[in-house]
Amino acid sequence: MIYILEDDASIRKLVVYTLNSQGMEAEGFEKPSQFWHALGERRPELVLLDIMLPEEDGLEVLWRLRAAPATKKLPVIMLTAKGTEYDKVMGLDQGADDYVAKPFGMMELMARVRTALRHAGPGGEEGVFRLGQLLVDPARHVVQVGEREVALTLKEFQLLCLLLERRGTVFTRDQLLNTIWGYEFDGASRTVDVHIRTLRQKLGPCGDYIETVRGVGYKIGGA
Repeated sequence: MIYILEDDASIRKLVVYTLNSQGMEAEGFEKPSQFWHALGERRPELVLLDIMLPEEDGLEVLWRLRAAPATKKLPVIMLTAKGTEYDKVMGLDQGADDYVAKPFGMMELMARVRTALRHAGPGGEEGVFRLGQLLVDPARHVVQVGEREVALTLKEFQLLCLLLERRGTVFTRDQLLNTIWGYEFDGASRTVDVHIRTLRQKLGPCGDYIETVRGVGYKIGGA
C-alpha cells in the first residue's frame, strides 16, 4: 500500500490512478487528519507527501513520522512545488528519503517509487558490522554508537552499510547516487553531500570514520 497526502485533487487522483495502473495499491488523502486516521488503521510501504497542506505543514507531518517508533523508518518521498536547493536540503535534513519537485513526469515518479520500495524491501547483508564504538546490524536495521542507538533515515542507513561493506573503497558521488538512489537528477552531488553530513552528525564521534577523499568522494577506511 502507498499513501499519497496531496491537497491538489487533480495531482492526487492522477498519481493514485497511475500507481494502480502499474499494479500498486494506493490511497490518496486531501488532509493530514485523514492521513493520520488511515495510518492508524494500516501502515503503508511508502508515503508520497506534499509540503504545502491544510491543517499542518508537510514537514511537520514528516517530523511526526520520524519521531514515532512505528514509522521512523517508513520511506517518504516529498512531492512539492518548492524546488529550490534550500527546500530540498530542508526536506532531506528532516528525514525525507527522496524529493520530487512539481511539475514532475509520471514515469520519473514511478521509477523513484520503485527504487524506494526496492531499497526498503527484505534482503541485503545479514552480517553485523563493527568498527570501534560503531555497530550496524543490517538485518535488524539497528545502528549503535557505544550504548546509544542512532535513528537514521533509509538513505543514510543504506549509505552507511555500503561504505562499511566495502571498507577501504573510495566511492564517487555518482557511484553512491546510482547505487543508493538508482537514478540521476539535478543537484545529485549536493544530495549525497547532505546525506553524508547528516550521517556524520548523527554518528557523533564515529562520524569521523567516514572520510572525504578530496576531489573524488567518500570512504570508510580499511582495517
